[in-house]
Amino acid sequence: MEMVCIVCPNSCRMTVERTDEKVTVVGNKCKRGESFAVNELTNPMRSVTTCVKTTVVGYPVVSVKTDGEIPKSKIFEFMSLCDGIVIDKPLPIGSVLVDDLFGTGVKLVTTTEMEDTNE
Repeated sequence: MEMVCIVCPNSCRMTVERTDEKVTVVGNKCKRGESFAVNELTNPMRSVTTCVKTTVVGYPVVSVKTDGEIPKSKIFEFMSLCDGIVIDKPLPIGSVLVDDLFGTGVKLVTTTEMEDTNE
């Protein structure tokens, strides 16, 4: 399998082969590329950004993100979780909406500063 490393600016083009015993990586210029390739094949992780609904005037939706990476296999479940969240009051940027996504310790946080328009 061909893969481009996204860990550093080198963007190494790598060839990755997986057998039952191990993953072989060729073309990486540093150890981080090898680690990236192995993780991408064995346990791919992603940071995710999206938005959630609110009932706050002036904010029909608010942008949110994971504050770390979650398993790629959990992204659809994550999006369903976000679909069920409705914020009912103005929140500051960085407010934690979900504390421990899928037992990873990763939080779902707001990335918009919501101003209270009732003041």
